[in-house]
Amino acid sequence: MNRIDTLFLRKNRDILSIYFTAGYPEKDSTPGIITALDAAGVDMIEIGIPFSDPLADGPVIQRSSSHALQNGMCINLLFRQLEDLRNKVSIPLILMSYINPVLKFGIEEFCYKCSEVEIDGVILPDLTPELYMELYHDLFEKYNLYNIMLIPPQSDDARILMIDKLSKGFIYMVSSSSTTGIKSAFSEDQISYFRRIKEMNLVKPRLIGFGISDPFTLKQANKMANGAIVGSAFIKMLGDKGANHQSITQFINEIKG
Repeated sequence: MNRIDTLFLRKNRDILSIYFTAGYPEKDSTPGIITALDAAGVDMIEIGIPFSDPLADGPVIQRSSSHALQNGMCINLLFRQLEDLRNKVSIPLILMSYINPVLKFGIEEFCYKCSEVEIDGVILPDLTPELYMELYHDLFEKYNLYNIMLIPPQSDDARILMIDKLSKGFIYMVSSSSTTGIKSAFSEDQISYFRRIKEMNLVKPRLIGFGISDPFTLKQANKMANGAIVGSAFIKMLGDKGANHQSITQFINEIKG
């Protein structure tokens, strides 16, 4: 069974997933960040593959991506860094990228390498469900790799139900139609959107991302979904304090409240 399914069978609420950019703040930071997050008690980790044109990402993640590319991070290096990680961590690991770098790497080679290092899922924000089903579904199935699909606020009910049917593992609820970033609170429109999705009683678990940056926004998200994804706030901390175990543990403890 995929580790994402195992997680949601064991724990169906207050899921905390942390996103960070591979190769930031240092080229070789990634394995240590993953093991520190696991030790700190997070439920799932999303590893961002740096890209020169990250359309969905706000300034904090964009800067980390640019810095990681300058450090020499690339997909091949990331897979090498992940080779022995499953000897140390057992929680779900997800890669997040965009479709162009994956296509340039080779879609089947990418899926194969994900399987080889035991990655559980992939998030590709600019890969539409229609294109995925037409061209790549069979490849993902072959390598037991889950494609995590996104629901933006403007999605109508019919599309949400389609994504609920097609997505594997969980649904990524995008909290805002803007890019990722640090927010102090959700607006009434965002709360209404969360409530609307919650009342649809979807089959797949839901995690809310974009704007989760402190215990208050985390608590809000947990009330409206199965959990939340924290990205920009964690990456900002890495830039300010470094990728050491103490700083990472302190951040996780503080954001959990």
